[in-house]
Amino acid sequence: MKIAVCVKQVPEGTSLRIDPASKRLDRSGEGALNHFDANAVEEALRLKEKSGDAEVVVVSLGPAGAADALRKALAMGADRALLVSDDAAAGSDLVATSYVLAKAVEREEADIVLFGQQSSDSDGAVLWAAVADRLRRPLVSQVAELTVDGSSVTGKRQTEFGYDVIAAPLPAVVAVSDAINEPRYPSLKGIMSAKSKPTESLTLAELGAEPGRAGLEGSRTSVLATAPPAPKGGQVKIEDDGSAAEKLVDWLAERKLL
Repeated sequence: MKIAVCVKQVPEGTSLRIDPASKRLDRSGEGALNHFDANAVEEALRLKEKSGDAEVVVVSLGPAGAADALRKALAMGADRALLVSDDAAAGSDLVATSYVLAKAVEREEADIVLFGQQSSDSDGAVLWAAVADRLRRPLVSQVAELTVDGSSVTGKRQTEFGYDVIAAPLPAVVAVSDAINEPRYPSLKGIMSAKSKPTESLTLAELGAEPGRAGLEGSRTSVLATAPPAPKGGQVKIEDDGSAAEKLVDWLAERKLL
């Protein structure tokens, strides 16, 4: 069994900045493995440990520096990594990114494709659906418990009404929630062994991607302008000098809100 895990390098930290020139997310600083994707990597490793005969390959689209994020997945225990890195892919939106990842997964002929539930830099939570659609494979999302039995996969996910249990034939795409597991920390041995594990880097042409279907040219969305949110007007600050409650009541009464 082959398990492919689609992962992403995201800007480290919680402060995100838009580049005013490109109108895209500024990725010039330090990057890290998207923490939601770490849950997907962990689940792939657990499936491998249960089966005793599986290969885990991490797949990503990004700049050359994204290899650092892949090395963390390798240090956790993944067997090898595939990075699609090409200047022509810069600025890819959901449509273009899903196309490239689908081509990479097709090349790997994986039985199961795992995704984290979302990325911390965009929080779209729809990329896995787009890739599944392109591959024409069944999709189970928001999975909090996953089992693989022969030629099928079963996912349990929590809803507002209880739990859904969904079974699908392999090959399939599965998006796991962050409640499914607690990702392991890479051991010193794992960190050292990651340096010698295969990491393949492909251009769009080497992947067999059609020209014009990645990057800005292949994207269906564009950012026309960015601006900070407009300041809120009509604010009233009430100092609490012992009569704050009365002042608040008077303010509400003036606006007929009481």
